Amino acid sequence: MPSEHDTHPGVSYIMPVLNEVEHIEAAVLSLTAQDYPGPFEVVLALGPSVDGTNDVIDELVAQDPRIRRIPNELGSTPGGLNAAIRASTHPIVVRVDAHSVLPPNYTSVAVETLLRTGADNVGGIMLAVGTTPFEKAVARAYGARAGLGGTPHHVGGTEGPSETAYLGVFQRHRLVEVGLFDETIKRGQDWELNRRLRATGGLVWFTPRLTVTYRPRSSLRALIRQFVATGIWRGELARRFPTSNSVRYFVPPAMVVGVTASAIVGAAASTGLLPKWARAALAIPAVYALFVGGATVPVARSDGFRTALRYLVVLPCIHFAWGSGFVLGFLTLTRNITAHTGR
Repeated sequence: MPSEHDTHPGVSYIMPVLNEVEHIEAAVLSLTAQDYPGPFEVVLALGPSVDGTNDVIDELVAQDPRIRRIPNELGSTPGGLNAAIRASTHPIVVRVDAHSVLPPNYTSVAVETLLRTGADNVGGIMLAVGTTPFEKAVARAYGARAGLGGTPHHVGGTEGPSETAYLGVFQRHRLVEVGLFDETIKRGQDWELNRRLRATGGLVWFTPRLTVTYRPRSSLRALIRQFVATGIWRGELARRFPTSNSVRYFVPPAMVVGVTASAIVGAAASTGLLPKWARAALAIPAVYALFVGGATVPVARSDGFRTALRYLVVLPCIHFAWGSGFVLGFLTLTRNITAHTGR
């Protein structure tokens, strides 16, 4: 544990990497460009990429001895994180995602906050930024209460204790004490780790002074795969830890079940299979459609018609993919196929 008089303890950046050829160079270079004056290393845990990612990393390693690559034998995110933590040498561990780009002062602010608060983990805001109209629509959904629920690490908030943290800047000794990341959890492993930190008397801290640029998925297929997988694991976590989950996690699956069931009942009534009065059930999907339309209006004003058209598709896809995945994960119907739903 770093001394309270040591204001610039060594930092280890850890990153699991798999098939990220489009993003990996920018992510790594944002680490070596940090203004933090203390010593640092970058530990990249490499999975079996097939898109040229490892070739890019070989070039980066050759150019800077502070960058190291190690194998991620399991190939999963938590497996890579744990391998990188075990290979790290400094008392502060900074988790980084291959889709993230850190601002130059990220580490300086994070370490100062970590030492000032005595927290075990510090995190900030995931600022999704897109370049194409589709990516911009996804980014808008990430940062909107109508999209991902308006949690502080998506929309901001007041500095203070938090349930979880985006990415995370950790006291390394506390990661070791609680047993590192749970390698049986392929998504949501950060939430579960923060749960254990808090359960053992630790402090998880949110500060809006930390903002990380995140590059969203660039296609509808990739987006759906991402949110189905995320929903599946959130449902699994809700089943495993029923008293630790916020009510907000149950809103999307309740919406999916309600809208889908109402649409089926209304359609059956319209074809004569049910009494005519059952057509009233169609009011529920109609209200949801109005909700999506209303949420799209500010997007059209700020980002234009092309992005707004895609937002009309992106927003319900996120809701239904995540909500459907949650139901399947909660019922443990897909435990054996989650490895095929994307990283």
